[in-house]
Amino acid sequence: MSPQQDKAKEVAFFDRHAASDDYDVFTPEAKARIIDAVVRLGELKAGARIADLGCGSGAFTVLLRERDFAPVGLDISPKLIALAREKFAGIEFMEGDAENLPFADASLDAVLLSGLIHHFPDPRRLAQETHRVLKPGGRFVAFDPNRMNPFMWLYRDTASPFYSSVGVTENERPILARQVARVFANAGFRVRSDYLGGLAYRYVASQRTRALLPIYNFIDNAVFNRAIMTPFRPFVLTSGERL
Repeated sequence: MSPQQDKAKEVAFFDRHAASDDYDVFTPEAKARIIDAVVRLGELKAGARIADLGCGSGAFTVLLRERDFAPVGLDISPKLIALAREKFAGIEFMEGDAENLPFADASLDAVLLSGLIHHFPDPRRLAQETHRVLKPGGRFVAFDPNRMNPFMWLYRDTASPFYSSVGVTENERPILARQVARVFANAGFRVRSDYLGGLAYRYVASQRTRALLPIYNFIDNAVFNRAIMTPFRPFVLTSGERL
């Protein structure tokens, strides 16, 4: 039997972060680049109904609204959802489980999986639910840490001798693009994989690592944005169209 996500640990972890509102890890410029990629890969049109799954405190949900889409944010953490509602009035936020979505069949134009896939040891149910709630021809876009990136592997993969559990849940692992693409293809999507680098961090949980962020951000931008380094960029963008 494939390992399942420990949802209680997810809730406990993210509820703790809600108290200090410190889980908005990217700089504004990095978040804008991610949304640019989401709009491009999702082929989103103004007014599109899009669910931001794993929305946290709404950092990406509000950017989608600013781009004239009709977003709804969903997260498993009740405290993060409460914080999102407090910060961003006028946007619909709901507490919920991405493996059991509270949306009707074929009711959404698009789905954003906001750094979510890598929280599921087995993402097959997540892929099936994403397929169920999308209209025919609807699209999903996901971004997740890339196991092929040396920094992501060294710092966040349990197989690494330098793995750090600070600031992550026990469920999290960097992903391999081909494995995720296969899962979503089997769920009924036409899938493509892209890679994104140069996403500057503003925060990580470890104070020691936080001091090294300027060095990491520089190396990421200078090295991994080169074309030859594309498969090794820190983030995988997985996107697909419902068939």
